[in-house]
Amino acid sequence: MSKIEIDAVTAEFFGAFDNRGGRPADVARIRRLVLPSGVIVMTGPDFTVYTVDEFIEPRRQLLSDGRLVEFSEWETSEHTEIVGDIASRVSEYRKSGIMNGEPYEGGGTKTLQFVRTPHGWRIAALAWFDRT
Repeated sequence: MSKIEIDAVTAEFFGAFDNRGGRPADVARIRRLVLPSGVIVMTGPDFTVYTVDEFIEPRRQLLSDGRLVEFSEWETSEHTEIVGDIASRVSEYRKSGIMNGEPYEGGGTKTLQFVRTPHGWRIAALAWFDRT
């Protein structure tokens, strides 16, 4: 059952950025999926460590101001290890949309650290690297 729950949290995380068909991206849901003091790290091209709110706000703006439309991001493969109330997942992903009127595509790797809380599985830490 734990793997199914972790799969669902992961899918919901990726889905938070989806603004296809003119619908608003629901990046605020990340506050529910990631622990309040969770750590989010981008390793490249510019190494950056974010709080949850520091991560959400620029993405909310980008996905709502018309610069990035028809955007989605999805997991293409994953490996998840669960030991008791902790889990680690490495995800390969792709993304696509229209950035400033031009087709935009890319992908990379995310690693997510999960913990089981009284409210279910939550992301404690996330790091990613975009390849393209």
